[in-house]
Amino acid sequence: MDQFDGIEKKKLKGTTTVAIVCTDGVVMGADTRATGGTFIASQDVRKVWKIDNNLAMTIAGGVGDAQELIRTLKAQNEIYKMNEDKPLSPKSANSLLSIILQGNKMFPYEVQLMVAGMDGDEPQLYNLDFYGGYVSESKFSATGSGSLTAYGYLEDMYKKGVTTKEAVKGVARALQIAMRRDAATGGDMIIAVITKSGYTEYTGAELEKVIAAPAKGK
Repeated sequence: MDQFDGIEKKKLKGTTTVAIVCTDGVVMGADTRATGGTFIASQDVRKVWKIDNNLAMTIAGGVGDAQELIRTLKAQNEIYKMNEDKPLSPKSANSLLSIILQGNKMFPYEVQLMVAGMDGDEPQLYNLDFYGGYVSESKFSATGSGSLTAYGYLEDMYKKGVTTKEAVKGVARALQIAMRRDAATGGDMIIAVITKSGYTEYTGAELEKVIAAPAKGK
């Protein structure tokens, strides 16, 4: 990113990204801090990226490497839409990224990615490592330096039948806890909701309003 001129991009690491699979979609979120060692390089880095109305991804690791993969996936999605008149499914996007990552083992992309979204009515979530290995997640996932802290909370809060409305609060809480315990996680947070109705993103005051809203029936 331009604001990182003079800083080795591959060392801008440290983050927490979280995703939860719900009955009606997928919720993804991340903090906005970028660090290089103990140096906080930025408090305003985007780590949740919309690829299409049905598809999004989160990034952790090297900023430059991740941005290259985002550009590639967006371009391939547009080509696919021109040929097939529909966007890539999360499964197809995951397969494409896996092939790219596996093909660069000599000089690997220093990233950990999550790809999620809707394939028709089916929510899908994948977690990829920098060699292209991936896991299809049926409940939740987290990446980055604060992921262990986030996982502790996710294990406790997750329940079968969780909705996207409930999961937004869960993702936000997991990120808040990671921010308290992981120095490389901080700044603000961005949370995206992907359902069959499309992609919705919350941040700032709008996110605070959603988090503060009472649960259904209360």
